[in-house]
Amino acid sequence: MSFHPKMAYDATFHKSARTLDETDKGAGPPFAYTAENRARFDQIVKRYPPDRRRSAVLPALYLAQYQQGYITANAIRHVAELLGITRADVEDVVSFYTMFYTKPVGTFVVQVCRTLSCALNGAERVTEELTAKLGITPGQTDASGTFTLVEVECLGACDRAPVVMVNDGWHECLKPEDASRLVDDLRARGESVLSGCHHVVELKKKAG
Repeated sequence: MSFHPKMAYDATFHKSARTLDETDKGAGPPFAYTAENRARFDQIVKRYPPDRRRSAVLPALYLAQYQQGYITANAIRHVAELLGITRADVEDVVSFYTMFYTKPVGTFVVQVCRTLSCALNGAERVTEELTAKLGITPGQTDASGTFTLVEVECLGACDRAPVVMVNDGWHECLKPEDASRLVDDLRARGESVLSGCHHVVELKKKAG
């Protein structure tokens, strides 16, 4: 097993949303923001000049993914209509950024950094351990719908390698031999088991 030269995502996991919308067959369930999320959206767009509403596309998509769990063609259509831009404009953003999912993912999306510092410090073996523990390969979700395993590029904490993100949570210095226990801990106690970002933790200690 080697991190290189294959790409981080295979096409079946993260593909252009445009392919989902070639017909309405792949459009997904009907989508509209809930009243609460629509209120959040309305607050978000106020940050931008009226002629720059399109600049809110990233937070608008995050909000859609937060609500539904992943981005469908119907969600893309809804965001495009609210921002006054084309679906192609929104699709381009979804297909470019790997943090947007175009099919359902698990409760915990486990993202293993595979770039140089993490690779040198054992990230490849972290992925192997997680693969063995979960019975899936990167880009797949386990049968229970609990875990999705993904390989990603640099997470920006090279001095704390190997680094893993779980959803939006941070876990640093994950030794390969501890990877299996992390899965068990996530099942038992959720994201509270994550180490957090070292710098954020230190700032909190100083502030406290």
